[in-house]
Amino acid sequence: MKKLLLLLLLPASLLAQPAERLVKVVVAPDRTDWTYKTGDPVRFTINVLQHGNPVPNARVKYEIGPEKMPATKTETLPIPSGSLTVDGGTMRTPGFLRCVATVVVNGKEYRGLGTAGFNPQDIKPTVENPADFDQFWSTGKAELAKIPLDARLTLLPERCTEKVNVYHVNLQNWAYNATSRLYGILCVPKAEGKYPALLQVPGAGVRPYGGDIASAEQGIVTFQIGIHGVPVNMDVSVYNSLGAGPLNGYQYFNLDDRDRYYYRRVYLGCVRAVDFLASLPQVNANVIGVTGGSQGGALSIITAGLDSRVKFLGAYYPALSDVTGYLNGRAGGWPHMFWGGTNTWTNKAEKIKTAGYYDVVNFARRVTVPGRYTWGFNDETCPPTSMYASYNLISAPKSLELFHDTGHWTYPEETEYINGWLLEQLKK
Repeated sequence: MKKLLLLLLLPASLLAQPAERLVKVVVAPDRTDWTYKTGDPVRFTINVLQHGNPVPNARVKYEIGPEKMPATKTETLPIPSGSLTVDGGTMRTPGFLRCVATVVVNGKEYRGLGTAGFNPQDIKPTVENPADFDQFWSTGKAELAKIPLDARLTLLPERCTEKVNVYHVNLQNWAYNATSRLYGILCVPKAEGKYPALLQVPGAGVRPYGGDIASAEQGIVTFQIGIHGVPVNMDVSVYNSLGAGPLNGYQYFNLDDRDRYYYRRVYLGCVRAVDFLASLPQVNANVIGVTGGSQGGALSIITAGLDSRVKFLGAYYPALSDVTGYLNGRAGGWPHMFWGGTNTWTNKAEKIKTAGYYDVVNFARRVTVPGRYTWGFNDETCPPTSMYASYNLISAPKSLELFHDTGHWTYPEETEYINGWLLEQLKK
């Protein structure tokens, strides 16, 4: 039963895995932990495999350089035996050096990558830590506290089970010079009692939510929220239209104004979700945790940094971390707002200043509760440089489990690592 629950606690946004491809391009550094000291040389081995066997007489193009930055070395070579080892050079400062290899087989292009970390524990953030950061968010929380919850719960009989009631929840939330609504799916055990609670915060995008019913059947109140101020139980076509239309690029909305930036309502909405959980008679308010991946990994750290009622967190590859890295010659976090062509309109003083109030780095500084974290070196959506910039600042008890070859996805063992620990905290 415990093994079952480990999988059920996994946020839905983390279930997607990369599609299998007929030809696999496998790239790996020459150390099993993929980790080096600055100045150490690294060699990358490139293997091209089909049906588990080397592909003979292929030609591979490889590029080596700091992650998300222009390549410093590019070469195209034959690999008669299906395997090739190349000199990757080194890095003189803490960071990540990546080898990306592509090969064409029968007219189709296949791609793989491997990434070496150099003193990742020494990576420091580039984003500003505003002097009035705490005052800014204290003011926001004080404004939120003046807004009544006005919780409206609608039972969803078609989703209820013998052991669990499922509700569509509609709460009043903060908005600039107004109020908005926060929506989510609440799953509550039917049996009387006080239960631990887990807030599940979402990855990026616009979608409906089904709620974590199975975990509630095991004695956990779960609250799975959306962030966009729209109901989360509509037809998927509605969300597709919103994502392609009015909510397209929401990560950039009002970036030049710290008081109106899109994520202010989102971050305060996470506090509002904790308000709601703590208000429920079925919840033991002393045992509330938060978890999520990518944007949800960011929101997990942010919620724990903002709200002392959160007692533990589990974060998968957190986004929104050290986003100004690109302005300092290295990778920055998703949504890559200062990267490449984007920075021609985002690289403005007001936008850079606003970023400091919302970057995970500055919430990580303020996390005081235990946390478990996981990611891989090959993540191109949330670069490891950006994630370490936040993680290295966390002074609370923490543990990072690396699955080096993963990108923006998870192995089952990764979810077992996070969720096994979450279960221990929830069941204390």
